[in-house]
Amino acid sequence: MTDKKTRVGVYPGTFDPITKGHIDIIRRASKTVDHLVVAVARNAGKGPLFSLDERVEMVRDEIGDILARNREDGFIGTIDVKPFGSLLMHFAESQGASVIIRGLRAVSDFEYEFQMAGMNARLNPKIETTFLMASDRHQFISSRFVKEIGRLGGEITEFVSSRVAERVMHRFDGDPAKDSQAKQTGPFTG
Repeated sequence: MTDKKTRVGVYPGTFDPITKGHIDIIRRASKTVDHLVVAVARNAGKGPLFSLDERVEMVRDEIGDILARNREDGFIGTIDVKPFGSLLMHFAESQGASVIIRGLRAVSDFEYEFQMAGMNARLNPKIETTFLMASDRHQFISSRFVKEIGRLGGEITEFVSSRVAERVMHRFDGDPAKDSQAKQTGPFTG
């Protein structure tokens, strides 16, 4: 008999906010490894709506439902949520990961992700990158669109959990910049 090594995967993202598309990828990714680390990137350069701590908390709030569904389906792997602000490969190494999991929504995502996977392979060829295609019902969801729809007062519960929708809408209710941001053009404004 041989000892089975725990297979650790890392699913990185900004999760600002976490969407149903992210949740779908987390659930499916958690079935491919023994332990999944959802790595919430600091990524201040993107100008996140929520702080790193808030994003970690939102992701953790969603994990309980995913684990419960996985157990119902007979999967007993574990999921953890951790913030990170370092190079992804350094973080993956520190977690003992053998795979990085990335979600793809459309062909337009592929070129960037392909380049990232190539760079990561040069940094550490022992850590593979696995791509999961977004489910057809989630392919169009992005955190950016969720924030813009929420900022403009639109209904977002089709794209995020009710817990996350409440946080997003609360953030915009008290935001004095909301009015000026809503006047800017974007995919949902004229």
